[in-house]
Amino acid sequence: MSKIDPELKKKLLKESQAPFRGLRRVLWMAFAGSAFLGLIIMFSKIAGGNEVQQNNLFIQIGACALFSFLLFLDRNKTD
Repeated sequence: MSKIDPELKKKLLKESQAPFRGLRRVLWMAFAGSAFLGLIIMFSKIAGGNEVQQNNLFIQIGACALFSFLLFLDRNKTD
């Protein structure tokens, strides 16, 4: 018989199925936040009448969408 606590065994099994999930989620949040902040700054420049390169705007929109989507995909589906 196993002497491991059932809760600990459940937690370890969950971690073995999705290693480094916490680290990945922190990184996706940081990257998405950074892209969102950059997007807000670009929109404030546009509102202020300054020109913003269209390529840079599309990169920020794409990064915001990509990292938000990755964060969504990495959610814990069982909780």
